[in-house]
Amino acid sequence: MGVQQLHKEFLRAGSDVMQTFTFFSTDDTLQVKHPGEEGYSYKCSDLNNAACKLAHEVAREGDALVAGGVTQTTSYTAGKGKAFVQANIKDQVKTFMVNKVDFIICEFFMYVEEMEWAIEEVTKSGLPVVASMCIGLKGDYAGVSAGECAVRMARAGADVVGVNCLFDPYMTVDTIKVMKSALDEAGLKPFLLTQPNGFFTTGTGKEGYLSCPEYPFAMEARTVSRFDVHKYARAAYDLGVRYVGGCCGFEAYHIRAIAEELAEERGKWPAGSAKNKPWGQNNVLSSSPFIRKRVGRQYWESIVPSSGRSKPPSHPIDPKPQ
Repeated sequence: MGVQQLHKEFLRAGSDVMQTFTFFSTDDTLQVKHPGEEGYSYKCSDLNNAACKLAHEVAREGDALVAGGVTQTTSYTAGKGKAFVQANIKDQVKTFMVNKVDFIICEFFMYVEEMEWAIEEVTKSGLPVVASMCIGLKGDYAGVSAGECAVRMARAGADVVGVNCLFDPYMTVDTIKVMKSALDEAGLKPFLLTQPNGFFTTGTGKEGYLSCPEYPFAMEARTVSRFDVHKYARAAYDLGVRYVGGCCGFEAYHIRAIAEELAEERGKWPAGSAKNKPWGQNNVLSSSPFIRKRVGRQYWESIVPSSGRSKPPSHPIDPKPQ
């Protein structure tokens, strides 16, 4: 019920895609035993079947798409070779095909070579393929530049190319700019994706937020605000990104900020905005004159730098002028 409720929260916040919660659901990873874990065993197919069922159930409530999530394997860094890695990828994809997902996301890959192997295997499904690496401006973990990674992903057959996790929204936008430039120079036109994490990662290395001194127990102080996400969504969209989302650290209210910022382009508002009037409009109900003044995008962008939009979109529940 907890996983299902999480899907529901993101759907209500405006998500158009219910992604299966299948991170690291690969048999080579699941078969690794750790102290205290004896007595039970899960298979990739068991977890993926359950994840697909939950995602489909919630997607039907809001006419959302379902994406199967394929992740890196432990076999690649163990040096077991292409055939072994692709066998683990194939097991993940097999279950997604049986459960009729709409497309497949290959995400959180640290090495472009492994990503190419994954794309090669996933394209055999005949489903659209999204390829997303957890890299920043310094490129992948083997030293391949971000631009070259993007080109290689597109040439391997990815329909959507981008980056997810590890880095904050601002650093992620900087990375996708470099990737887009390289793709344009190569004459390649895949769709673009950004799914940053929800923590500021200034000053970090290739490991992004994982290398923050506060990780993993004191990350709250680094959490990005919904207003930062508004700016991120606008910057990504204006750059040409059409799959705009978030990864670790993104809560439902962050996703709602994306959906509200791009409501005009999407042609709709998220259900979660029915009671969350954007840009502090609920403040008109306050008994305090001081708080009632904190209403509207103009006020909040005097506090948070402008996202670049010329005017705020209309909202179906805008308060009447006072």
